[in-house]
Amino acid sequence: METTKRSTFKVLFYLKKNALKKNGNVPIMCRITVNGKQSAFSAKLDVSTSNWDLKYGRVLGKSKEAQILNTKLDKIRLDLEQYHTKLLKNEGTVNSTKLKNTYLGLSSGELTFFKFFDQYIDDFQKKVDNGIRQYNTLTKYKVLLGHLRAFTIKKYGYSDLSFNDLTYDLVQDFDYYLRDDKGIQHNSIWLYMIGFTTVCRLAISRKHLSFNPFSEYKNTKEDKDRGYLLRSELEEVISYECKRRIDKLIKDLFVFSCFTGLSYSDIKRLEHSHIQQFFDGNLWIIIRRKKTTTSSNVMLLDMAKMIIEKYAGLARNGKLFPVPCNRVCNDFLFRLSQAIPSLNKKKITFHVARHTFGTLFLSEGIPLESLSKMMGHKNIATTQIYAKVLNEKVGKDMQKVANKFKTMENSFVTNL
Repeated sequence: METTKRSTFKVLFYLKKNALKKNGNVPIMCRITVNGKQSAFSAKLDVSTSNWDLKYGRVLGKSKEAQILNTKLDKIRLDLEQYHTKLLKNEGTVNSTKLKNTYLGLSSGELTFFKFFDQYIDDFQKKVDNGIRQYNTLTKYKVLLGHLRAFTIKKYGYSDLSFNDLTYDLVQDFDYYLRDDKGIQHNSIWLYMIGFTTVCRLAISRKHLSFNPFSEYKNTKEDKDRGYLLRSELEEVISYECKRRIDKLIKDLFVFSCFTGLSYSDIKRLEHSHIQQFFDGNLWIIIRRKKTTTSSNVMLLDMAKMIIEKYAGLARNGKLFPVPCNRVCNDFLFRLSQAIPSLNKKKITFHVARHTFGTLFLSEGIPLESLSKMMGHKNIATTQIYAKVLNEKVGKDMQKVANKFKTMENSFVTNL
């Protein structure tokens, strides 16, 4: 008589002690064993190691917290048992990976968050190909998805996420992962989270996600000390004699940026068609910034005009300048900062030139609103950073002047 081999099935809860959380607890993991093969995933619960019953895989005690956690563990076990029975009945066979994926909602035909994210990146790629969006932004989304996949595997033991997995806790844990495990700087995390939020909002609008997992997450960009050149330092750069022709070109492009506020990428794509005569009879640069597609309108001052005339006819395809690659430019600007003593402590880049434009022209009385328009800022709050820098400079200058009045102050005190 032929006998049917029975499927063995077991559920075990255990602690992941090497993943200590900020609150001192550790995650509770669930291990499924089917016919000797194991698969594990996070139960999305955590507990203090002192409150864990290692023998029975449960939370010790009869406190309200213990009862709530044990009820949730019982629910996971019951759901797994039901899915196991259903798979055996419908398919005649089951393994630990199939059971885990079914429980997590990661069956092959179901739309998951990572599949949705992949679709988002594919659509974004088409926009990049059509010139609507920037390649650098696409790269950031791809890196973000890579971090999310690595985090999900390490934290939960998943290879994918269902939309139900997107919770407040997951968002905060991902922040900790980027900050603590990957050592990523605060403002880079801020940018990644903006991208993560964007994808989640699209999922909400398409009814895949029922709530916003970022509603309890708070993060703001940290203001960094934006390097810029003082007027005297800029004059030293202008008067610096370069021996090589390419060095002269890069120096002139840097000065051009200081007098127009254009970034390296915008100068590189600057064409003759972007130079237009405005209603006031002056020549202006009329362009949309590559980074934000925001309009940037800057009147050409004599310094900028002379630089344009100097390189007239040397660039191809209607471009204004024959701009070297970014690496070559940065290499020269570093050597320039080493050659000019007053710049030795400053890291000179094209960003510094743009910031120099902001601070220099604001200090010369250009209104904040006008500067914001010229620099192509989407929000005037971005331009206000330059005003803050100037205020700090004023404070330092006043402190220096204050020392010159010490003798006068001492005389006043003596005559009291």
